[in-house]
Amino acid sequence: MDIYEPAGDTVKRRPLIIFAHGGGFVAGSKTDSYPVAFCTRLAKLGYVTASIEYRLGFAFTGFAAPADTPKIAQAALRGAQDMKAAVRFFRKDAATARMYRIFSNYIIVSGSSAGAFAALETGYLDKASEVPSYLDLTALGGVDGTSGNPGYSNAVAAVLSLSGATESPNIIEPGNAPLCSVHGTRDATVPYLQGRIGSLLPPKYVYGSGRLNPRATALGIRNTLRPLKGADHVPFETNAAYADTVFWTVRDFLRPLLRLPGTALAARTASPAVPIAFAYPTPARDAVQLALPENWRDLGEAQLIDLTGRVVQQLKPQAQQLQLLRGSLAPVSTRCGLPGKLPRG
Repeated sequence: MDIYEPAGDTVKRRPLIIFAHGGGFVAGSKTDSYPVAFCTRLAKLGYVTASIEYRLGFAFTGFAAPADTPKIAQAALRGAQDMKAAVRFFRKDAATARMYRIFSNYIIVSGSSAGAFAALETGYLDKASEVPSYLDLTALGGVDGTSGNPGYSNAVAAVLSLSGATESPNIIEPGNAPLCSVHGTRDATVPYLQGRIGSLLPPKYVYGSGRLNPRATALGIRNTLRPLKGADHVPFETNAAYADTVFWTVRDFLRPLLRLPGTALAARTASPAVPIAFAYPTPARDAVQLALPENWRDLGEAQLIDLTGRVVQQLKPQAQQLQLLRGSLAPVSTRCGLPGKLPRG
């Protein structure tokens, strides 16, 4: 793996994102341009990121299962086993040398295309009964595999799936880790909803983001689905605008999970302001969404205050859900009474 670290930080409990490249289980590398860009950009936010290699290749050996390709299922499982070994590597380091200062509660797995298959199985496939029966699971080393760092947990805090799919939505179960998915709605390689993959081989039936995230919602699992309307497979790997969308989606999904501070809404009272709701996303690119408490009708006048204490908006709520355009959030006062500008980004 290649490990990217924030430069010059002194944080003792860093969050970690492990990323697996795409390539259909036959190609790709940890040094491909997209994994490098993805890991670099998130490292600049304070994450430790790791772009991993995993075992590639599979050989077709016959029609072992109807309408399915056993070797694709095997390749996905091996990718997950290798990603789980990476999770265990960092959890071992967190418990011993602490070279990377990782907080083991903040380990997130992610991937693009085939790498997303591996990330989904890392996060959700944890029982032998969830592995296709036509695979020799014993010969493959069991669900967790034997790729290294035994004795440590494979558990992750979240799963990021970029144009990914998996064997069945049922591997997502109550209490599982949160899920963030980005997927083109016209993906002809990995279906957005469900369908077969594999053009030259007997196809394998899989379920994409449009089926996995609703499954998570039905189970009460926190999740975000960002459909890229009309987009084909992994457009974010070649198009900067789509890459930005992935970055903003991942950033905004993870921040509440990591309990990072946001902009607070406070009632206007004679006593010191007490936060009663949070605005999101923060920082905001276009608009800030406000979710007010159930007693919002009793607020009267309220103030939106940034982290420096500046009032950036006077509010007279007319509804419990509000949306404020970012460009309209000019400070109306500061602690010292001088005009100021809203911080960018």
